[in-house]
Amino acid sequence: MSSSRRLTLAAHAVVLAWGWRRAAIAFAAGAISVLALAPFHLWPVLFATLPVAVWLIDGAAAGRLGGLAAAAVAGWWFGFGYFVAGLYWLGHAFLVDAATFGWLMPFGVLGLPAGLALFMALGFALARLMWRRGALRILAFALALTVSEWLRGHILTGFPWNAFGYALSEPLALAQSAALIGLWGLTFIALAAGASPATLIDDAADTRRRWAAPALALIGLAVMTGYGTLRLALTPTRLVENVKLRLMQPNLPQDDKFNYGARQAVMRKYLALSDRATGPASGGVRGASILIWPESAFPFFLAREADAMAQIADLLPSGTILITGAVRPPETPPGQRITRAYNSIYVIDHDGTILSVYDKMHLVPFGEYLPFQTALEKLGLQQFTKVQGGFLAGSRRRSLMLPHAPAVLPLICYEAIFPDDIVARDDRPGWIVNVTNDGWFGPSIGPHQHLQQARLRAIEQGLPIVRAANTGISAVIDPVGRITAELGLGIEGVLDAALPSALPPTVYARAGDVPVALAMAALVVLVLRRRPA
Repeated sequence: MSSSRRLTLAAHAVVLAWGWRRAAIAFAAGAISVLALAPFHLWPVLFATLPVAVWLIDGAAAGRLGGLAAAAVAGWWFGFGYFVAGLYWLGHAFLVDAATFGWLMPFGVLGLPAGLALFMALGFALARLMWRRGALRILAFALALTVSEWLRGHILTGFPWNAFGYALSEPLALAQSAALIGLWGLTFIALAAGASPATLIDDAADTRRRWAAPALALIGLAVMTGYGTLRLALTPTRLVENVKLRLMQPNLPQDDKFNYGARQAVMRKYLALSDRATGPASGGVRGASILIWPESAFPFFLAREADAMAQIADLLPSGTILITGAVRPPETPPGQRITRAYNSIYVIDHDGTILSVYDKMHLVPFGEYLPFQTALEKLGLQQFTKVQGGFLAGSRRRSLMLPHAPAVLPLICYEAIFPDDIVARDDRPGWIVNVTNDGWFGPSIGPHQHLQQARLRAIEQGLPIVRAANTGISAVIDPVGRITAELGLGIEGVLDAALPSALPPTVYARAGDVPVALAMAALVVLVLRRRPA
C-alpha cells in the first residue's frame, strides 16, 4: 500500500470517528502538539497534529447546527490535551505547601486546562463557521485559532502561555520574523503551515492542487529562515561599555523564601553567593557594576529591615547598584497592621539608598490574588503566596533610570509573557530586566517555556533581556534572541556577563499588532467571499 493511500485511510478514519474515539484522537493530537514547544522544540510535529484538527472539523459536518457543536467539542478535547500536557508542571506549585494546597492539585492540573480549552473550542467552532472547500479551509482554521489564541491572551487578564507561535521560536533564524509580526503573526503562520498537509487527502483531479498548500507553507518557512539567517549575520552582539552584570541565582527552597525565621540565613546566603569569586581574575561583586537578585528575594519587608539594608550597603562597592525583587508594604499610618503588599523591584545604590521602585502590575491569578477575592477567602481559599486580600497591583509600567547604565524596563515574573503590554512607544528603555521565581514549578518544563517566551520578547522589541531567576533559568539575551550567558535550572551560583546593546525599534515595536490584524481581516474577507463547503 502506498504512503498516500495510508495517509488517506488514516485521514478518513479521523473524519468518520465519533464518540469516545473522536475525543481520544483530539486529546492525543493536542497533547503531542506540545512537543513543538520548549524544551523539545520539535516544531515539525505540527505537520502531523494540526492536520488531524482540520480533519476533525471536516468530520463535524454531520453534526447538528451545521457542525458547530461537534467542532467545538473536538476543539475542547484538542485543547484539553494540549494544556494538560503543556501545563502539568503547575502541579508542583500545589506541593510546595501540600498540607494547605495539595487537595487543590487536581483543580489546577485539570481544571485550568479544562477552562483554557474553551478558547480552543471557540476557535474550532469559529473555523467551522467559516469552513470552505480545499485549501481555503486551512486559512479558515488558522484565522479562527489565531483569534481564539489572542482572546486567551487577553480575556480575564489574559494567559497567552504556550501560544502556538512559540513553536516557531526555535531555530533562532525562524524566530527573527517576530521582529516584524510579533507572537500573533507567528501563531497564524504556525497554524497555517502546520495544518497545510491536511489538503493532501483532498479529492482533486489535479495532484498539484493538493500539494499547493504544503508547498506554499514550506516556501514561506524557507523565506522566514532566509530572512532570519541574514538578520542574524548582519546583527552581531554589541555590548554596552563599562556595564558588567552579575546575576545571583540562589536556588532557594520555596519554604525558605516565605519563612521570616529564615531571614538571617537567607541574607547570609545572598551576600556570600553574590561576592563569590568565579575565577582567578574575578573580583567578586567588585567586578560588577550591576548586581541582580531574583523576584521576591526576601522573607521580609526589605526597606523596613535596617540591618538587611546595612548589609547590602556593606556588600556593594562604590559605583555598583543592586536590582532586586522584594515585597513592599504600602504606605500606612504608624501602628496599623499590614495585610497586603506589592510585589516590587528595588534599585539600591552602594550607600543603601533606594533609587527607584517598580510595583508589579500584571498579577498572577491564584498565585498573587484570587478572582472574587473576598468571596473566595470567606470560603477558606487563599492564593499560594498567602497574602490576605491578595497582592496590590502597581499603577504604571515605566523605565527606571540607572546611574552609569542605560534606562531599564523592569518586568516581574510572567509579565514577560504579554507581547503587546511591554514597552510604551514613548518610553523606550535600553534593556529589560526580568526577575522571576520559577521555583514554584520544580525541575519541570515550565521554566524552559518561561525562558522561551522571554526570549521572544527580546526579538520582538529589539531589546536585550536580562533574566534573574531563583532556581533558574537565569540568562542574558541579546536583542535578536541569542543567549549570551546562562545558568541552568536547579543550579546555585552567579552569572557574570556584559550587557548587550539595544537595536533601533523593530517594525513590531513601532507598529504592534496592527499590520497582522489588517492582513488577517483581509484574509477573512477572502475566505468568506468563496462559496461554502
